[in-house]
Amino acid sequence: MDLRKIVLALINVSIIVSGTLTAKGQTAPAAQAVSLDSCRAMALSNNRQLRARSEAIKMTGYQKKEALAAYLPALDFEGGYMYNQKNIAIFGSDQLLPTKTFDPATQSYQFNIVKNPATGQPVLGPGGQPIPETVALIPKEAMTYNIHNVFGGAVTLTQPIFMGGKIVAMNRLTHYAEKLAQAAKNAEAENVIYAVDAAYWQVVSLKAKKKLADSYVNLLDTLTRNVRLMVEQGVATPSDLLSVEVKLNSAQVDQTKVDNGLTLSRMALAQVCGLPVDTVFPLADEDADLTVQPSMAATTYNMQDVYDRRQDLRALQAGIDILHQKANVAKSEMMPSLALIGAYSFSNPNMFDGFRRRLDGAFSVGAVLRIPLWHWGGNYNKYRAARSMATIARIELEDARRMVDLQVSQSAFRSREAVKTYQMTETNLRKADENLRQANLAFREGVMTTDNVMAAQTAWLKAHSEQIDAGIDMRLCDVYLSKVLGTLPYTREGE
Repeated sequence: MDLRKIVLALINVSIIVSGTLTAKGQTAPAAQAVSLDSCRAMALSNNRQLRARSEAIKMTGYQKKEALAAYLPALDFEGGYMYNQKNIAIFGSDQLLPTKTFDPATQSYQFNIVKNPATGQPVLGPGGQPIPETVALIPKEAMTYNIHNVFGGAVTLTQPIFMGGKIVAMNRLTHYAEKLAQAAKNAEAENVIYAVDAAYWQVVSLKAKKKLADSYVNLLDTLTRNVRLMVEQGVATPSDLLSVEVKLNSAQVDQTKVDNGLTLSRMALAQVCGLPVDTVFPLADEDADLTVQPSMAATTYNMQDVYDRRQDLRALQAGIDILHQKANVAKSEMMPSLALIGAYSFSNPNMFDGFRRRLDGAFSVGAVLRIPLWHWGGNYNKYRAARSMATIARIELEDARRMVDLQVSQSAFRSREAVKTYQMTETNLRKADENLRQANLAFREGVMTTDNVMAAQTAWLKAHSEQIDAGIDMRLCDVYLSKVLGTLPYTREGE
């Protein structure tokens, strides 16, 4: 056996012993791990957008009750007070009114006027009018009324009878608005879940890559120590040691980058979950085996079921229904409207029994009929504009359904391709592991150079990294496929 093989054998024995002692010393209790479902629950409960959507649902519920109240009679009270500087005087001065007496000869009342005794003709005044013989005096003060302080009010009851269909349309409109708010919240919840899954699996991926980077650094560190001992024994050149050290430094830089990326990804996950960004918690899958049993996505789906589950399409459909009801509201402006009104009006002073300074009132009942006659086509054009808006929304819904068809097809294709890629990485990984094992054996036997070993280690690192990426990508593709199919697991509003 040559000197190089003896040195390598002694080095391997020392590394195995030191590695065993180190492994025995690394035992620590694990913290409570957080599962993916727990992260989803935290994100759904802490997300501010979802809380705003919940408040929007409450708002539409209040609007629904408001529209329902329009069917019922409305009771209102109005009151007022007014101070007037002057009183009201019907006459500007005292009034003198001529009087009449009954004439039996004519069987009628005749004015009492002054007559000339000689001729028996009425005596005319300066204005050419007969002069009254007797007059009735109406003092100015008797027709002057005190209105300095006036109080008044009314209690009114209004019952709509026919409003051209506006009340019915408004009630339906608020019903669809509530559905729209619920669908918007569900769609936002799906986005939150997808963001949580992406952040969660990003942490898991980087944690696995951190372990991989640590293992790769350990491999290069072991190789560096072996080559250094070989240089001391004269069976390797300083150039071999330098190339290994350069590779080790590069791996340590990559290790630092992975550590930084893992820290940032944990911050992103904490932020999505609604926690402070400096919160660090272990994940249930970050130390688990990432190998999975892949399942192929289907090639065809019942698209009508997909349409029914998609919350964004539900929101668009609710928007179309709302626009139809807005068209009905515009149509009601062209229809007659009838309402029954009852009121009790009171005032002080009042004129119910002469002018009296006391509070008094009376009931009144009536009906109000409004019939639009001619508005130069304004109301009709408003109705047609509302119908056009509903037609536009229907076209957008049809276009959105076509986009959903494309989304489902592409997502299913990507999911199937992710499975194929993962299966290929498993094959590559087995080959890379065997290649590294053979390279180490050959190096210990002295029949392979350090460059060959480093190339095998690099291929091993690439194969493991690709498998991690493929496993994470397969999971994310499944989540996205569930999202576009509308099958993400969460509690939906309105269902």
